[in-house]
Amino acid sequence: MGKHLFRSSPPPEKPTAHLSLAESAVQECMSNINTVISKWTSPAASSSDDFLFSTNSRREAEEFVTAVRHLQSTMHRLVSVNPSSEKLIYAQNLMQSAMKLLESEFHRVLKANREYLDPECVSVRSYRSSRFSTSTTTSVSDSEDESSYEENADEEHRFSGGDSDAMDDLKMIADCMISTGYAKECVRVYKTVRKSIVDETLHNLQMERFNLHQVQKMDWEILESKIKTWLKAVKLAVRKLFFGERILADHVFSSSGLIVESSFTEITQEGALILFTFPEYASKIKKLTPEKMFRFLDMYEALANLYVEIESIFYFESAAAVRSQVINSLARLGDATRLMMTDFESAIQKETSKTPIIGGGVHPLTRYVMNYLSFLADYSDSIAAIFENWKLSVPTPLPDSLYISGGDEANPEDLYSSPVSVRIAWVILLTLCKIDGKAQPYKDVALSYLFLANNLQYVVVKVRSSTLKVLLGDDWVFRHEEKVKLYADKFEKLAWGKVLDLLPEIPTDEISPEEAKVLVARFNDEFETSYRKQTSWVIPDPKLRDQIKITLSQKLMLV
Repeated sequence: MGKHLFRSSPPPEKPTAHLSLAESAVQECMSNINTVISKWTSPAASSSDDFLFSTNSRREAEEFVTAVRHLQSTMHRLVSVNPSSEKLIYAQNLMQSAMKLLESEFHRVLKANREYLDPECVSVRSYRSSRFSTSTTTSVSDSEDESSYEENADEEHRFSGGDSDAMDDLKMIADCMISTGYAKECVRVYKTVRKSIVDETLHNLQMERFNLHQVQKMDWEILESKIKTWLKAVKLAVRKLFFGERILADHVFSSSGLIVESSFTEITQEGALILFTFPEYASKIKKLTPEKMFRFLDMYEALANLYVEIESIFYFESAAAVRSQVINSLARLGDATRLMMTDFESAIQKETSKTPIIGGGVHPLTRYVMNYLSFLADYSDSIAAIFENWKLSVPTPLPDSLYISGGDEANPEDLYSSPVSVRIAWVILLTLCKIDGKAQPYKDVALSYLFLANNLQYVVVKVRSSTLKVLLGDDWVFRHEEKVKLYADKFEKLAWGKVLDLLPEIPTDEISPEEAKVLVARFNDEFETSYRKQTSWVIPDPKLRDQIKITLSQKLMLV
């Protein structure tokens, strides 16, 4: 019987006192909020230069946000005790008015403090203090030396003249709007304002949207100027623009990792893809020649150096397309570089000029190849990555055509483990073999050896005075310096041998005056003949020239 009575009994009514308490709390919050809204939406406020979120009224703004949050919580309590209370309708209308005011202030703070919130200033100012330290993000790489940011201290102070609390004001408004269910309105305003700034900044950096067809139709001079512009823009875009936007989004929306991700990606992804797609399109032009390689290496080096930072800034899953594009552009730049290097090697092998260089000087092929390689060596890190898995096809054993005068040549693959060193040693070997062949047309054998000495000396000096020495090593330099001496010795014997042979091997006091007179006359005639023949011969390198002078002088004095 007791159980039946318990089941049929109506639920107890909630105390009237409790209802009054909940409604009183809502009424009090509404009163406080309504006062602020009336004040800052009145005609007087509209004509004033003062705003709710400004230095003079920041305390009032903080109290207003607190009151809005409190209204939200008291409304929830009132719903739980009296869902049909009329005060809920008034409270909801007032909440919408409060959100409109906050949304308006959010937009105004974003616009009014644009200079202070410029991505470059944000990134410089926040480098040491933020570093993506919130729990919803990952830390950016420390690849940028902090000392470079110390140098920007003056720039940081220059921007601090704006509203230094702008970022905190935005965060306060965003936290309030998100917690009260108005995240969509807040994020919409943020994305609209910030994306326009990102787009404008990229436009000011002269970044244009191109498709593949447009890039392929460009004359090289125009494309090269676009590449130079891109090289200047990419570092600023990554380290200032995108980095600054990431920090700002992290700070403003620190209460929601999902909002940080969606807002940052939507604001930056379009511009980032325009920026990072350009190298891929440039790599697909139809006329890739060796002379253009260094511009492509510049782009590869810039992207490779920035990759860790790009990966950290665009860490989110929704930004995977940006990371993928950077990887793809690096791959295409590598393909283009290998293609141009192959064409460079092929051009050396196909070089067929047969006209002897007057005076046995340095051949243009030698100058071109060694200047090219010395520039290439300055990109050692980049070409190490590009050449890493690129197998060099070298015949084993080397054919007779790949042996140069004066000694056997080792296969570069037997000497080096580095693909870059192997490739460069191979190109130099091809060049020296070509030069060896170009020595054959000289009718005077002495001049042909002088030609070989001059050209090999030019190669050795270029290697010794550039990054090529690091790649080829001291042993390579030593072996080729010895070959220069060998060529020089052969030149001396062939050019001055007849003169030296006329010098007496016995003491001069044992020669009769008549014999001495004849000997001197023959010596003078032979010396004059050799001298006249060599007046047009050249030794451009001062060190080699002095060595040959000293050697000949010593032989003449010793006899």
